Amino acid sequence: MKHTIVMTGASRGIGRVAAGHILRRSPDTHLLVVARGTSGAQLAAELTTNGHAVSHVPADLGSLGSVRSAATEIRDRLDRGDLPPLRGFVANAGIQYTNALTEGPEGFESTFTVNVLAHHLFVRLLQDCFAAPARIVFTASDTHFGDFRHNLGMVPGPDWKSPDVLARAGAFPKADTTTAGRTAYSTSKLAAIHLVHEYARRLPAGIDAVAYNPGFVPGTGLARHADPVSRLAMRHILPLMTLTPFATGRNAAGRCLADVVLGTTVAPTGSYVDRDRVDLSSEESYDPRREGELWDAVERFTAV
Repeated sequence: MKHTIVMTGASRGIGRVAAGHILRRSPDTHLLVVARGTSGAQLAAELTTNGHAVSHVPADLGSLGSVRSAATEIRDRLDRGDLPPLRGFVANAGIQYTNALTEGPEGFESTFTVNVLAHHLFVRLLQDCFAAPARIVFTASDTHFGDFRHNLGMVPGPDWKSPDVLARAGAFPKADTTTAGRTAYSTSKLAAIHLVHEYARRLPAGIDAVAYNPGFVPGTGLARHADPVSRLAMRHILPLMTLTPFATGRNAAGRCLADVVLGTTVAPTGSYVDRDRVDLSSEESYDPRREGELWDAVERFTAV
């Protein structure tokens, strides 16, 4: 049966690979990509080959107003029957800044805005459009563990605080440094896992929510805001780590993401999928009280 999957972060990295796999392996899918400016139209044109159905909606995930407009357009297209029933949402876009001071137009810290608030707003505004069975997938990160085994000493672990603090610039010590920016990233990925647990409690039966961890994937666009030396290392040196068990190649990570989206990787709602298997996320990530507080806060921030 024809159906729609909405996806952010499909224009580069593992998202681009996953989009190709989804279309090839699920020919009944209409893939709707959400991307900034003209990149969505360009991506849709690239993917619309061999009869694949691809369309786009423009949005800047750093602006909740832009996200709201995009979600409204998607709802309108679904209501008019211009799109087949909605059965999936892939929250794959992510950002990492070189500080914890960058703000979006609504005054929220930009890492938290893109990695948490924007995707939550999409889920909530599209929630009553999903046709069961449906699956929501959040791309997480094993940086949320905060230990050397998972972070290789490259990204500080999360530093959880009240959501009212995390959502604002300057939440972490020495907020103008790369360390603070990376801490904001790992903390936002922990928040995403918390929200997946809360979705599993709150979403109607038949709408599953799953967190997917691709592992450390060098060579993607995640470090595009980093200093020149770091960008050089991510692009040309660290990809050599994919020859070891400590990193995942972009193609493998994208294929695994597609497996989760399409249900090839069986995962009950609320699960954490580590590459190709269901596993436990960090001990810290299981905290119903914190998850409830985060839910209340993001509902307030996004004014759902």
